[in-house]
Amino acid sequence: MRRESSTVVALVGHVPATMRATLAQSPNVALVPGRASVSGPAGWEIGAEVMQEAARRRATYVVVPADPLAGVAAAWRAMWEVAAGPDAAAEFEKSAADALIAWRAKRFELPDYYLVIGPAGDAATGPDLYLGPVRAVRPHRVALAAVAGPDDAATSGALTSTISLLDTLRSLPHGPWWPPLDELLDSARHFYAGGLAETQHAPV
Repeated sequence: MRRESSTVVALVGHVPATMRATLAQSPNVALVPGRASVSGPAGWEIGAEVMQEAARRRATYVVVPADPLAGVAAAWRAMWEVAAGPDAAAEFEKSAADALIAWRAKRFELPDYYLVIGPAGDAATGPDLYLGPVRAVRPHRVALAAVAGPDDAATSGALTSTISLLDTLRSLPHGPWWPPLDELLDSARHFYAGGLAETQHAPV
């Protein structure tokens, strides 16, 4: 378990540059720079580097643009694509095994919270590891925040979205810490992406 005084929050999804700039100017928030890996096929390394940098920051909230489970999340989503074959499941298992080895070697810890970024008023866009099995395991540690769409990418839209995101940060609830990573990954194997996270059983 992390024992730093800051609350580390990993952003999941696309965050416009204007919004990142506005967020970085917010009091009590430290935005760790780095290339995002949360929606790409990268493994755990980028997220681990960013999490290590986050541990050196001192702020009420330390927001990071990457996650050690990025590769696992991308592989899990790929398994549910219509054209996915048996190789997709094998890729998920490889990504999961690589992440688990690194976690057991204490190369990274999970953030305190995941904050999933999505367009305002948009419905679910497909299977998502964070909004699915991860939220099913620890519903209090996964939050959803809406941001302005492409047509609202001006400064006013970024400011409105940042205020919404900051409100979400301040309202993050307390809850149990993450289970061991092997249990979290196993829950993803048994999670049906067509079901709601709230209706599926998960470890406590």
